[in-house]
Amino acid sequence: MPDIIQLLPDHVANQIAAGEVVQRPASVVKELLENAIDAQATKINLVVKDAGKTLVQVTDNGIGMSPTDARLSFERHATSKIKTAEDLFNLHTKGFRGEALASIAAIAHVELKSRTAATEVGTRICIEGSKVVSQEAEVVAKGTTISVKNLFYNIPARRNFLKSNPVETRHIIDEFHRVALAHPQVAFTMTHNGSDVFNLPESNIRQRIVNIFGNKTNEKLVPVSEETEIVKVSGFVLKPEYARKSRGEQFFFVNDRFIKSPYLHHAVSSAFEGLVKEGTHPGYFLFLEVEPTSIDINIHPTKTEIKFDDEHAIYAMLRATVKHSLGQFSIAPVLDFNKDAGFETPYEYSKKSPVAPTIEVDRNFNPFKSGGGSKGGAYTGYKEKSAGWESLYVGLKDDFEAVPSTEAASQIEFESEEVTGRMFEAGETETAQISFQLQNKYIISPIKSGMMVIHQHLAHQRVLYEEFLRNITVKEAVSQQLLFPLEIALTKPDLEILRKVKEQLEHTGFLFEDFSEEKISISGIPVGLNNSNAGAVLEQLITDIRDDVPDAGFSLNDLLAKSMARAMAIKSGTSLNKEEREHLVNRLFACKEPTVSPDNTPVLITLDVTELEKRFM
Repeated sequence: MPDIIQLLPDHVANQIAAGEVVQRPASVVKELLENAIDAQATKINLVVKDAGKTLVQVTDNGIGMSPTDARLSFERHATSKIKTAEDLFNLHTKGFRGEALASIAAIAHVELKSRTAATEVGTRICIEGSKVVSQEAEVVAKGTTISVKNLFYNIPARRNFLKSNPVETRHIIDEFHRVALAHPQVAFTMTHNGSDVFNLPESNIRQRIVNIFGNKTNEKLVPVSEETEIVKVSGFVLKPEYARKSRGEQFFFVNDRFIKSPYLHHAVSSAFEGLVKEGTHPGYFLFLEVEPTSIDINIHPTKTEIKFDDEHAIYAMLRATVKHSLGQFSIAPVLDFNKDAGFETPYEYSKKSPVAPTIEVDRNFNPFKSGGGSKGGAYTGYKEKSAGWESLYVGLKDDFEAVPSTEAASQIEFESEEVTGRMFEAGETETAQISFQLQNKYIISPIKSGMMVIHQHLAHQRVLYEEFLRNITVKEAVSQQLLFPLEIALTKPDLEILRKVKEQLEHTGFLFEDFSEEKISISGIPVGLNNSNAGAVLEQLITDIRDDVPDAGFSLNDLLAKSMARAMAIKSGTSLNKEEREHLVNRLFACKEPTVSPDNTPVLITLDVTELEKRFM
């Protein structure tokens, strides 16, 4: 029997590795930025075109590479950070497996320019699909510039799986945030399609957070700091009142490496227990420093998961540290039975003996004693004010007596008739159907064949969805003006999302006065929306758009209508009176599709009389 096992060619092996390392353009951005950090760069510039599908270019001023190193960097498992197996458990760098550049070069056109400080001439290498097209000496600046063009050009199936440009751009921005937050001592710039997105100077952690997420973030931050033998925790958490429904501003860094850990996230959430509303998530920027030998970061291809030796102790330390910071800065109530009484006394009075207060009382004052003075005399204020009250009724008796008593009684008019709550007289037959509300969630209405049960939240969603979709399409929305403009502070990525859908939002009833870099000013909102809920509606809209934005204009309008209907619909648990129930039912059956919600969930069910009779057999 002939042998059937054979070694894979290098270009096939590189493409298989690329499937693990490079999932989308954001993966390329992550690997190239981390390589620049490992090269000891202090300035890094990221240039992106067409959401990274056309170009991803990273330029740094690091130590650079020699011609030999530049050529070897594209070989599989070629790295300068690992020499022995023990080095895998004592890592101080980002990339260490030597697969990033080889995987990227297998599925794109890559151009590398690099020069060290000791040489005057650098190296330029061009690779297409793992094949070195050219390598030559060239005059370049100190450092390294890597340009990745036409990603997945030789794997069309992988390219078809990429999302729309706005979605891929947001993934790139997320990776940029993670690297930039972990290294505030490095200056970063980012350009997308020729326009500047970020320009972050060298700073500290707090300034870097504010530069990325806006100046309003500064007042939301609560510092966290604790150092133990096991772990050193630093960073910031957001105040509980700024908790959001989406998990946006949540960052864990272990030894300056971004990680995802549901276990540690639970530790932070438990520290906020009782301080945030149900369904909202606290924000945090937490940096953990542990011994490199106590963690294993090679358990996932993207290196975003870490295995700790003693994760239970780190969980307890993290939870206690966050809870202590919230109490220390008066965010959470603290019970301290050993409080120092000296802190309760002002400094100026700390050395003075207490003196009993003195009160002067006029013991001779009597308001009922006759006299003209205020001391010992009678109080005449009421008498002065009530003087001349008889003149108000002069002539009233004569006018009333001039009319006979029976006629005077008939001329008396009441301010209002008795309120009975009936639109028609009692003798007329009521033709309106009787509806009931069950558990403030369902509307039960009798029909000829039995009864109908309507889910009030889903029904209102359907009504609002068709109304918003019609307004966006016809561009004839009704807006209610605000007496005072409503200002909402948002992060730069969220503002960019709203800026792209501003025209569609105006067709739903929103009116914007100002779109600055850190906040928006709203002068009008859709009819039926409270100004106190406008921020929550826009936040829900941003979250929905961030998940997926289609390219087609109609699909975007459909997404906007669904998101706003979901946010503005009456919630389950809201009590409705008879008129409100009947109005909702009438509006529901005036819709084109009254039986399903915008998400194709059933809105109503009918119970036939025969089904009810079977229950009693």
